[in-house]
Amino acid sequence: MRRKSREGMKGDVMMKKLFIAIGILGVMTISVHAEDIIATYRGEAALNVEDNPPVMSKVVNKDLKLKRNYPMQPPTIPHKIDNYQVDLRTNKCLSCHSRKRVEDSQAPMVSVTHFMDRDGNFLADVSPRRYFCNQCHVIQTEAKPLISNTFKDVDDLLKVKPKK
Repeated sequence: MRRKSREGMKGDVMMKKLFIAIGILGVMTISVHAEDIIATYRGEAALNVEDNPPVMSKVVNKDLKLKRNYPMQPPTIPHKIDNYQVDLRTNKCLSCHSRKRVEDSQAPMVSVTHFMDRDGNFLADVSPRRYFCNQCHVIQTEAKPLISNTFKDVDDLLKVKPKK
């Protein structure tokens, strides 16, 4: 094997230092731009200053089913769920929405899909995969949007006639 000369090794070290310096400059440039974008969502507050948090929005508590915006959208929760316990041993949601309780509570029963395991087999009780309701189902609040939104409902999209 041929050994590199001292000058060759110094050149390699210099190239590594140069690449590291370029990398650091690149990261600094990206972070400066990211800081500008993030800061716009925080209003006038600097990133290194703890601002007063906004008042929490009021939860919609009308117990009315809301329209779904796309097929297979999980239904939203139409009532408050403050202090609802959902953990390995307790699921407060199922005290009204379980198959055994819907007659008394008049709440909608959880979907039959919640009784299926990952292989499509039906179980006698809610699948562990579907046990933590807040993974998919969310409450609604009376909050104004943080950023503008151009979302269109799937039915509205289907009404639009294609351009010829």
